[in-house]
Formats: sequence, C-alpha cells, structure tokens
Amino acid sequence: MNISEPRAARRRGIGGALAAVALACGLIAAAAPAQAATGTPVAVSSYTYSSEAGDFVGQGQSASYKAPATPVRISGTAQDATVTVTLPDDSEWTVQLAAPKGEELHPGVYRGAERAPFRTGRAPGLDVSGEYRGCNTIWGQFTVNQIETDSTGAVTRLDASFTQRCDSATAPALKGTVKFAAYPLSYAYTSDADDWIGQGGSGTFTGATSLFSLSGTVTSGFDYTVEGKREEWSVTFYVPEGDRLEAGRTYTVDPEKGGLVAMGNGRACGFAGGTLTVDRLATTADGTIKALAARFSQYCQGATARYNGTIHYHA
Repeated sequence: MNISEPRAARRRGIGGALAAVALACGLIAAAAPAQAATGTPVAVSSYTYSSEAGDFVGQGQSASYKAPATPVRISGTAQDATVTVTLPDDSEWTVQLAAPKGEELHPGVYRGAERAPFRTGRAPGLDVSGEYRGCNTIWGQFTVNQIETDSTGAVTRLDASFTQRCDSATAPALKGTVKFAAYPLSYAYTSDADDWIGQGGSGTFTGATSLFSLSGTVTSGFDYTVEGKREEWSVTFYVPEGDRLEAGRTYTVDPEKGGLVAMGNGRACGFAGGTLTVDRLATTADGTIKALAARFSQYCQGATARYNGTIHYHA
C-alpha cells in the first residue's frame, strides 16, 4: 500500500508552437557542468530537533542526527508509527505519531495532538521522548509530508515534523523533523516586486499541503506541476534537439526563442528568458525522468524582474 504518492496535478496546455520551435531549433545554450553535481538521489533517514529554554525533554538544546552515522529505525503501521534514533551512548530518541483512532496517517497537518498512547476521542497522537526524558501529558501538532507502507501495512517511508509541549498548552516547545528513507518533495518560489508571474510574492509547498507531478525525458525535457494552498504552478523546460538534460548543467534561455515556461495562477509570459540549473537527476533505462532537483530564474521578455524557483521531486 502506498499512501503518499500524490495524484497528478492539473496540467496546463502550453502551446504546440513553442514546443516545436524549442525542440527543432536548439534554442537553449547549455553552460559547462557545475561542480559537485549528484546524479543519483539518496533516500534520507534523519532526526533534527530544537528546544526552547525550559522544555523538559529537549533541555533547551538542539541537535541533528543522520543515518548511517546514527542508526534510525522505524516500526509500526500508518495507524501508529514510531521512529527510534540510537545515540552513541546507547540512549535513544523516539518519535511516535498516531492517527486518530480508527484512521490512518496520510500527508497533512494534524492539530490538537495528545500523548499518543493515551489520546482521546478524535485527537491524533504524538509522543517524543529523548535521552530518558518524556512528558506525562502532551499538547502538540505534527505534519506528515510523506508516508508509505508495504504490502503488510508496515511503514517504509516517512517525512514529518512536529511541535510538542509537555504538561501544558503554554509550556516551552520542542520542535523537530524526522525522516525515514525519505526523498525531498517540494516547490518554493520568490519573485521581484514587478514580476508578472509571482506578483512580488513567495511561497513554499510540501507534501502536507500540496500535490505534485513530474513527466518527461532527458532528451525532450520535463513538465512539473504543483497545486495546493489555493495556488497552482507549473514549470516546463524544453531540451534542444540533439542535446539532453544532465545533472550539473546550467541552461540559458533566450527570451526571443523560448524553452523555459514557468507560470502560475493564470499568469504566464508571452516569451521568457532566464536560466535553469539541474542539481540532481535520476532516470529509468529508457531516459524517463523519475527524480529531479533544479533551480530556475525567469524573466518575461522586455522586463528585468525575476521569478525564481526551486524544484524537488524525489531528489
């Protein structure tokens, strides 16, 4: 069972003329490969926390741990899952996330969490303890960005964050993120005040609030879409005929010729210029893109204001 793979976001037509011109004429100049490009994405298992002064569990401290240097294990099902982080001194941090009784965890925000083993009514459950310290009662919330299970129902992938307060709704907070075999999945953008696309705004979208889709090949380019929080965005990039998409390369787009189309909320450039940098890329044997991390900076023809974005799709 897989309960985190998002359904395809609604797609927008871009116009066959632009595609034909970009693909046929090789209109995008590719710069030399950038340094330190990573071709194969790696799943991450990690735990990071920060604690306000006075928090009993975190003791006002902060720390970050990552496998394989620090072992990270997961157990349980989508109804009730626990991540265990074993420190060098054999002490542990445990993060327990539980759905309301009778339900299963899925991407989303869970507010009003109570201590997981003793949650009541329709409340979700949370229980974070560390280095032999824990709460008697809990006020908190958590966010699930990704979660997957196998055929037996066991959780195999998790990406979540939490805020926990011990014994009082106003107690100092312990905040953290926990990941098990997780791949990044997000979109973020910023825009200059005069940019037509972003309208001077900014935003970040994760699996808790948004749906993502990615399609394309290394020889044709890609189409990436995201919808969530009352917004819809897409980024399309066309690869010139005879070239290919590669990790570590920065591609420069001439606004007179096109090749990069970043648009959203009903706004698009007539023609756009800018750059796109591919940081990480994973494909199948036939060149179909399965994972992508990329950055772009776009300006509409005749303007200098920029619309900038960062794409993470399982990379």
